[in-house]
Amino acid sequence: MKILFCGGGALGSHALQLGRDLEAELAVIDDDRVESKNLVSQWFVKQMVGRNKASALRAQLRNFYGVHLQDYPVRLTNLNSETVLGAADLVVECFDNAESRQLVQDYVRANRMACLHGGLAADGGFGVVRWDEHFTIDSEDVPGQATCEGAGFLPLITMVSAALVGSIRAWMNDGGKRNWNVSPTSVESF
Repeated sequence: MKILFCGGGALGSHALQLGRDLEAELAVIDDDRVESKNLVSQWFVKQMVGRNKASALRAQLRNFYGVHLQDYPVRLTNLNSETVLGAADLVVECFDNAESRQLVQDYVRANRMACLHGGLAADGGFGVVRWDEHFTIDSEDVPGQATCEGAGFLPLITMVSAALVGSIRAWMNDGGKRNWNVSPTSVESF
């Protein structure tokens, strides 16, 4: 079983750290670089600043836990989507922009693949975990809009990341598809 995380930022980095013991081959795609500001809300250490996020996650999981992670330090495009997405049994989409989300959703729907989406409100008011058949992509207020940047969002980010991993485990165990609504004060699964 191969699980591909699309996005290694706030949700993807924490979900990979929390899901490091999943009985699956893990992979991540992200073309972004770790910045100092990411250390507040993403699972990166100071020594990774300047490195590609996918490669940094690969190094951290290997160095801290001895876990192998396949990294794709590139941008997901129509040209590489077959190579990257096509090899996965489960796609976990954690991108923070509508364009990349749409690319993933179009591919998984066309190929009838299992896909789990995780998302955060830009202001940190809530987060969602949805299986593809229940997920609607929201337009960004502004292209490239920052999501949950700065201090104070880490509890919500880790709660949504834990819900992602919980949904992955349930799906791996019995095929169950659990969706989640998460806020700083409540968690609901359905």
